[in-house]
Amino acid sequence: MAKLLVTGGAGFIGSHLVDALLNEGHEVVVLDNLSSGSLSNIACHRKASRFSFVRGSILDQTLLEAVMRDVEGVYHLAALVGVRYVVDDPLLGISTNVLGTECVLRLAARHGIKVLVASSSEAYGKSSQIPFRESGDSVIGSTDIPRWSYALSKLLDEHLAFAYTRQRDLPTVVVRYFNAYGPRLDPRGYGSVIARFITQAMSGKPLTVYGDGQQTRAFTFVSDTVRGTVLAMETPAAEGLAFNIGNPSEVSILQLARQVREAVGADVSINHVPLEVVYGPHFEESRRRLPDITRARRILGFEPEVPLHMGLRRTVDWFREHWHDNLST
Repeated sequence: MAKLLVTGGAGFIGSHLVDALLNEGHEVVVLDNLSSGSLSNIACHRKASRFSFVRGSILDQTLLEAVMRDVEGVYHLAALVGVRYVVDDPLLGISTNVLGTECVLRLAARHGIKVLVASSSEAYGKSSQIPFRESGDSVIGSTDIPRWSYALSKLLDEHLAFAYTRQRDLPTVVVRYFNAYGPRLDPRGYGSVIARFITQAMSGKPLTVYGDGQQTRAFTFVSDTVRGTVLAMETPAAEGLAFNIGNPSEVSILQLARQVREAVGADVSINHVPLEVVYGPHFEESRRRLPDITRARRILGFEPEVPLHMGLRRTVDWFREHWHDNLST
């Protein structure tokens, strides 16, 4: 069993990853500044002997070196995520995602620590080469559009990881997440359309669909996301490669709204809101995002197990159980 660091381990995906690693018998250190993560996500582990939490930033090099000194692997999930956050503060997104990742990789290379870097389907930009393959081209929009700074930052994270692999012999692997969802989603809906729809439906409010609702996405239940992440880290043949970790099942946002409404059992309307009203005039949206998981199947043995209808029911059940907590968030 290993001692592992999870940056961003109090976040949505990160906390589920911590659960899985502790269940495997590992010792886990979490580093999180709690800008978007929550102590409630990891509260059940706070007294565990194989768990420790450090509040701080990956940009604090002194602190980062201290927590990395005796670990054997790093799951690097800390990042600024969510379109709303990125559009509102692209400077913070770029500095956190790029400078923070470089700090992690540089110190890992110094101490010979394997690193998994969490990337995103955003890395494909507005490519029309559907389904997305890891070897395919990314198509990034103009610098007039702030949202593309996030895609560029994640691509640069990947380039940094693989440059350290080639030039410093640092073992790295990249996972590109496709719309993870499940229990512990932020009820405010930042970065998650599913969380927003569930919260609106449970509040008896109309579901707000941005644009015409015909844009499509692939949604991945968080247990599948975590399993793919661990497989990527633990599979030696994965080193130096990027992997799509997603569910290759496509659904339109309008269809998703209807499914969430049904799962909640809410008699609410669906309203369409123009994208420019939400994000301003300098914004672009990708019409389709669908992963090709051939590489993950072949090398990792990864296969998503939870279909959308089942995952939505589990997520809605969690929201119901924590509804009063969510109202006070």
